[in-house]
Amino acid sequence: MLDNDLEKAMRILKKKIQNDGLFKRLKLKKNYEKPSEYKRRKQREALRRQRIATAKSKYR
Repeated sequence: MLDNDLEKAMRILKKKIQNDGLFKRLKLKKNYEKPSEYKRRKQREALRRQRIATAKSKYR
């Protein structure tokens, strides 16, 4: 019973960390990212956020 509760707690914690973006930040910090790649990635992320926002506003 205790083992099952621990597994459930670990799943919940992992999901919260993943939603927070911690894994992604750690992965990015692991290796050097050239400034041009950094700018390109930021631009892609901004476009993605914009597409999501317009899609959400379309269904409201």
